[in-house]
Amino acid sequence: MDSLLAVEPLDVTTAPDPQDRAETVLQALLSRQSHWPLTSPGPGDKELASIFDAALRAPDHGNLRPWRFVVVRGAARAALGEVLVDIACARSPGEPRSAHAHRAQKAQAAPVIIALGAAVDPSSTVPEVEQLLAVGAATMNMLNAIHVLGYGGFWATGADSYEPAMHSALGFEPSERLLGFLFVGTPPANQRPAKRPASAAFVREWTGPSSQQTSAN
Repeated sequence: MDSLLAVEPLDVTTAPDPQDRAETVLQALLSRQSHWPLTSPGPGDKELASIFDAALRAPDHGNLRPWRFVVVRGAARAALGEVLVDIACARSPGEPRSAHAHRAQKAQAAPVIIALGAAVDPSSTVPEVEQLLAVGAATMNMLNAIHVLGYGGFWATGADSYEPAMHSALGFEPSERLLGFLFVGTPPANQRPAKRPASAAFVREWTGPSSQQTSAN
C-alpha cells in the first residue's frame, strides 16, 4: 500500500499523553477517504466485531436501535451477483440474461460487503428522519473504524439498493429499509489522497437574528 494511504491499526495507548493521543486519532480521521475497488484481505470476524461495536456508538434518539446490518462475504458474493443480474433482467425483460452478466462483478468488488438496513418505528415519537440519520451516523462510525484498522471502505447506494427484490433477497423485514452497501477491503496501492476543500467555505458563525429578519418583524 502507498505510505500515504496505509493506516496501521490504531493503538492510542502508545501515545505518551492525552494531547498526543488526541492528535493521533484526529490525524487518522483526517486521512480517511473512499476507495474503489477493494481487494483482499478484508477484515476478519474479530475486526468486524469491532467495526459493528463502533456502529452502535452512534447517536440514537429514543434508544430505538434502528440499525440492521447484513454481512456478505465468501461464496455468498456470487449469490449476490446473481441477484444483481436478476434485477437487471427484470428491468429489461426483452434482453437476454447474457446482456446483464457483467452486473455480477459488482458483488466481487470487495471481499466484504455490508448491507445497511434501517428498522424505522412509525409508532415512535422520534421523527423518521432522525431514525434514518442514526443509521447514517452508525455507517460513518463503521467507515472510520474500517479506516483506522487499516482497510478501505466505499458507501454505495443506487437503484439496486431500493429494489424490493434486493430487499427480499437479503432477508430484510417488510418494515425495514435497505439504505445501501458498504464495500470493505484493502485499498488500491496507487490511489492518491483525496483533495478536500477548506472547511471555512461550509461554516459560519451565528451571532443573532439577521438584520433582514429583524426589520421584517
